[in-house]
Amino acid sequence: MDSLKFVENDLNETHELPGFKSGDTVAVSYKIKEGNKERIQVFQGTVIQRRGTGVNETFTVRKVSGGMGVERVFPITSPFLDSIRIIKSGSVRRARIFYLRERTGKAARIKEKIFVKPTKK
Repeated sequence: MDSLKFVENDLNETHELPGFKSGDTVAVSYKIKEGNKERIQVFQGTVIQRRGTGVNETFTVRKVSGGMGVERVFPITSPFLDSIRIIKSGSVRRARIFYLRERTGKAARIKEKIFVKPTKK
């Protein structure tokens, strides 16, 4: 099993991704091929889960577009993934926040994590 994981990790290129978790608001830039043209599209929303490890790791981003909830699953090792930018860091107590699917409006807000700089004494 260890040799199989070694080969998987050796074959796949690794992206330099920021450390994000569920509850964070991210903007995911990914490449779309339309015929012979290629463009980059941005999908901005809240990370509701990260699952898997290594080559099989994925994360799910949810946004509300036109009053309809839209979720998209992105593989971490996808060659179409261009970049991930963290917009806000959220403070949630769960690793998978599927309860956002039933909530709308103010009930679907996530408390923002505020980083406090230590003061010198």
